[in-house]
Amino acid sequence: MIVYFTGTGNSRYCAQMLSDRLGDELTDSFHFIRDGVGAELASQRPWVFVSPTYAWRLPRIFMEFIRSGHFSGSREVYFVMTCGSEIGHAAGGNRALCAEKLLCYKGTMQVVMPENYIALYNAPEEAEAQKIVDSARPTLEKAIDCISAHRDFPAPTAGVVDCLKSGMVNPLFYHFIVKARPFIASDACFGCGKCVQNCVLGNIKLREGKPAWGDRCTHCMACICFCPAKAIEYGKASVGKPRYRCPPYRQNE
Repeated sequence: MIVYFTGTGNSRYCAQMLSDRLGDELTDSFHFIRDGVGAELASQRPWVFVSPTYAWRLPRIFMEFIRSGHFSGSREVYFVMTCGSEIGHAAGGNRALCAEKLLCYKGTMQVVMPENYIALYNAPEEAEAQKIVDSARPTLEKAIDCISAHRDFPAPTAGVVDCLKSGMVNPLFYHFIVKARPFIASDACFGCGKCVQNCVLGNIKLREGKPAWGDRCTHCMACICFCPAKAIEYGKASVGKPRYRCPPYRQNE
């Protein structure tokens, strides 16, 4: 079973491609996370967890989704992690998570997709983003071959810097950077509520027709990137930057 979490669509695209090519079931973790419900899932085929990379590790909310869920049937687990550049030593945390869950770790595959973290970086324009997505497909093909044959993914090389990023820097990033406070909505907002619908933590409410952010945020960038009016900004950091949304692999969705 392919189980995924996505913010602006990169991991959904990869999960859909894996599902279609492997002929395997696809499950979105969104409502499990949003509703605070532990997943009860069963599959006789390997588990494939597809997720973005947040500060060189699995997002904390997706890690907790796996930790709190019950996954019966197959014990084999693959991780496919999308990123704007690299995933550090995320594999070490994934291996430890599998050991905790008594699952058989089969490896972590890094898939470079378009950058979406406009709280800090620039997202590519549409044409450049499509080139990056197209360039990711051969990596996904390698993942498909390994999963089909029940082979481990090739072991990634992780140096000291990678270990520091995924180890010491990750908690510092969450503590100092991951804040909802800078989000604002301009007068272009017309109160459609799409940001409310797309917030995986239910952290956004409409007040007098405008979004208001609470204290819970994972910086998935769904609210800012899916706003149809481009009315949401992350302070001054996002002003003038392209909003990025990955088109679905299945074009009718």
